[in-house]
Amino acid sequence: MTDSGVQEARAAAEKAARQSYGRLVAILSARTRDIAASEDALADAFARALERWPADGVPDRPEAWLLSVARNRTLDAWRHSRVQDDAAQTLLLLLADEVGADATGGDAVPDERLRLLFVCAHPAIDAAARAPLMLQTVLGLDATRMAGAFLIAPATLGQRLVRAKARIRAAGIPFEFPRAGDLPQRLQDVLDGIYAAYGTGWDEVDGADATQRGLTAEAIDLCRILCGLMPGEPEPLGLLALMLFCESRAAARRSDTGAYVPLDEQEILHWNAHMREEAEHALQHAADMNAVGAYQLEAAIQSAHCARRLGAQVPPQAVVALYDGLIALRPSIGARVGRACALATAHGPAEGLSALDTFAPDEIANYQPYWAARAHLLARTGDPVAARQAYARAAGLSTSPAVRAHLAFASSRL
Repeated sequence: MTDSGVQEARAAAEKAARQSYGRLVAILSARTRDIAASEDALADAFARALERWPADGVPDRPEAWLLSVARNRTLDAWRHSRVQDDAAQTLLLLLADEVGADATGGDAVPDERLRLLFVCAHPAIDAAARAPLMLQTVLGLDATRMAGAFLIAPATLGQRLVRAKARIRAAGIPFEFPRAGDLPQRLQDVLDGIYAAYGTGWDEVDGADATQRGLTAEAIDLCRILCGLMPGEPEPLGLLALMLFCESRAAARRSDTGAYVPLDEQEILHWNAHMREEAEHALQHAADMNAVGAYQLEAAIQSAHCARRLGAQVPPQAVVALYDGLIALRPSIGARVGRACALATAHGPAEGLSALDTFAPDEIANYQPYWAARAHLLARTGDPVAARQAYARAAGLSTSPAVRAHLAFASSRL
């Protein structure tokens, strides 16, 4: 066993986890209906891969190898359990038959990931656990990494996830796409899960980590598939447009030295024009269906920001109106902060600050975008002392070194 062999094995395992974790969990869970057990089996398979691949070499199809090992572990667990009813015996036969039947793993239909997303959106599962459960089961994210995105303590989120998986197993929730009549009830949760996946990848990578950028690409991929499966639904198109608008600017978010670059200062030549055009097309397609949704409005806001930077005359009040519509449909602290910033653009910083003053203290105590916006508006109103305090608060709440440096620089210029 050589150091290069160990490094090659680790790199192959990391790539498989990044690209195929959710698909493998979905395949395993589709038969057992036990997400926790499937995750345990897959974790064991990855551990065995790190033990054996350095000596044996990385297999031609790593995902197939992992799937086979995980399924064998699942079979062993069933054989050694005391459960010997007819259903268990049937499961053993089905699993045994399929270990060879679709062991290609990487060739599995990508819709398996969506199937698992819809399972996690089942109404029997606590609503607060659905999106985090999707991120953990489909993307393999742990509670610590997800907690910040859902503004909740990791321990509390972990407990919710454990209860949700137990609920799936105990209730025998079927691993299948819902009936047409159930789609509206589950679709919103699936869209929220996909967007949370995109946001997690966007925030974690800090504009540079190609490994974690895979999360944003997978979220966009899943949304494209969902749009194809539900061509009559406008909100998947709205979400796709929203993510594409954001992703089109990814290369411009950092300077050559890695410094954070806000939207108003980005080099538009670094924007991906093809991706932005695709976003506009998706948004228009959604609008043609005449059923406005929150994701369509968020995408329209992003479209307005991009258009303004490209030189179009976008009335500031129009952006405020878009935020008003968004808040009416799905009120959130993020939308309200965005509206305050839009008000500042339309009517001056004092108006924006007045809107920010309406937030309850417990709402914004740990919400970084609020303090960044407040600092910026205080600086514009000529209150450097209060602005520096807000900048310091925003920097302290940021997990990005580049953003912290940007905020510190802005504060130093006051």
